[in-house]
Amino acid sequence: MNHAARFWRKVKDGVRCELCPNFCMIGPGDAGRCLGRRNVGGELVAFTYGETVSMGSDPIEKKPLYHFHPGTSILSVATYGCNLACPFCQNCEISQEVAPTRYVAPEHLVTMALESGGLGVAFTYTEPMVWFEYLMDAGRMLKEHGQMVVLVTNGMINAEPLEELLPLVDAMNVDLKSIRPSFYRDYVRGRLGAVLNTVERARRSCHLELTTLLIPGRNDSEEEIEELVDFVAGLGPSTVLHFSRYFPRHRAKEPPTPVAGLVAAAEIARRKLDYVYLGNVVVDQYRDTLCPQCGSLLVERSGYTGVVRGISGGKCTNCGRISEVVT
Repeated sequence: MNHAARFWRKVKDGVRCELCPNFCMIGPGDAGRCLGRRNVGGELVAFTYGETVSMGSDPIEKKPLYHFHPGTSILSVATYGCNLACPFCQNCEISQEVAPTRYVAPEHLVTMALESGGLGVAFTYTEPMVWFEYLMDAGRMLKEHGQMVVLVTNGMINAEPLEELLPLVDAMNVDLKSIRPSFYRDYVRGRLGAVLNTVERARRSCHLELTTLLIPGRNDSEEEIEELVDFVAGLGPSTVLHFSRYFPRHRAKEPPTPVAGLVAAAEIARRKLDYVYLGNVVVDQYRDTLCPQCGSLLVERSGYTGVVRGISGGKCTNCGRISEVVT
């Protein structure tokens, strides 16, 4: 199905995609780096529109979103492709390669979401921004039916399409892979500036949580973590930050992140942030949500299950502080 793409223009010998900062120059019959946008007869086509590689119901905590309706589920869906080239990608079989798909029309996705009984739909597993046209159409229909839209994204999209998309989004988890431009430029082939813009705009528009995968020798120095935390704290001390443990995958050869290194990063972050969590590892003191004012238990977690314990009427039941957890 040749669905017209948005945000591109004709250039000599092809088309230039302007959805993300890669600005791919795409010749006749070729696809962009994301694999999902293709030059067909001199027109840019959203080749993966509606084409899904994975679909299933997940706990909302698995996204990870810890402060967005804890204990609920959401229908998760993905296409293939990504506009980054992370050597450590955990889903490289579907993010870096063309994979078998089945077509799911936007209205069918809405029906499936309603039947699942969850919050709505999370666009996840690969990079949802490269599915832009489908996101817009499905997102509008989901909102019309009272369903929520969640993005788990690398955040690398240009400002104009981002502004169109944000009104449809209820929550977003952005992979802030590093605070260093060189990490994006040289290691994952992306642009930090665009990611930071997405983070800053999303913080003002929808529920936002951030995840940083700590890779030994790549982005885990104390100095870099402090820089990253300073940026996150600038968004507000209640901004949720997850540090996740890395394991070798795809082309990456670095050893797994030491647990002690994750804890050290979390301790740095907790000096300036109210909510810091650790992923891909079990460390009790960085699992549950506590009230920043009185220390009472707000949300208890085990695995990917969250249970609200100390929030009523949007406030801590012990001290009355307004909770930043959306319930």
